[in-house]
Amino acid sequence: MARNILITGSSHGIGAGCAVAFARDEGANIGICGNKNAAGAEEVARQCEAFGVKTKVYIGDVGNHDFCKATMEDFIRTFGKIDVLINNAGGALQIPGGHKGEFKDMPMEYWDSQIALNLNSAAYLSRYAVADMVEKKTEGRIVNVSSVHGQVTWVYRRMLPYSAGKAGLNMFTKALGVEVAKYGIRVNAVAPGFIFTKLSERYSKADLTAFSHKIPVGRGGTIEEIVPTIQFLADIEKTRFIVGQVIGVDGGQSADGTIESMNFPLTEE
Repeated sequence: MARNILITGSSHGIGAGCAVAFARDEGANIGICGNKNAAGAEEVARQCEAFGVKTKVYIGDVGNHDFCKATMEDFIRTFGKIDVLINNAGGALQIPGGHKGEFKDMPMEYWDSQIALNLNSAAYLSRYAVADMVEKKTEGRIVNVSSVHGQVTWVYRRMLPYSAGKAGLNMFTKALGVEVAKYGIRVNAVAPGFIFTKLSERYSKADLTAFSHKIPVGRGGTIEEIVPTIQFLADIEKTRFIVGQVIGVDGGQSADGTIESMNFPLTEE
């Protein structure tokens, strides 16, 4: 029987790559969840459906509890249960214009929005996913997409709330993983380093080249290099003895003894 997989932040980038891969490789039914890019989400749905699977698109703010609750309830009602939740939604935004960029000048609304997106969203959706998995005795899998910046912040980009949110997501992964292991549910995370996506196009080519050379493998990663690890962590048989782990897929960034590779001041074109 096909598994039912809900993926947040899947209208583009890593989430979209995951949706298509799960549809193609195992014929899973896919819930595609995006925020503002409805057209992108519909396109991902069409790509998945080409493999004969069922899909449903959800558009809204996963940092909002009510949206997350309604989305999970509808997903379960539509597909019968949830087998895999991939909490991929996240964002590394700079402090809004007009502010110096330091924490002492930061609007607290900005802090709240970043924590909601990068941490609270995973908690909201996992709360209802776990309840369904336990009730239906589903050997479910939850995969959180964290970041190398959950370990080392990107000072030059002033992404303090993002780093704090991802660090919190790492500990949430560990704590929830331990709590639900007795039910046969596994919760783990992947922590990507710098990955080339459409969002990377906002940076100058010169900066991207210089930044890539500071990564131990000498380049940024691709979506295709992240997706297999997420698929692995969502696999039932391969992860029975893996609980609460955060696996770095970052070209050596987190293993580097310095923070130079993290703190290159990329500028936006």
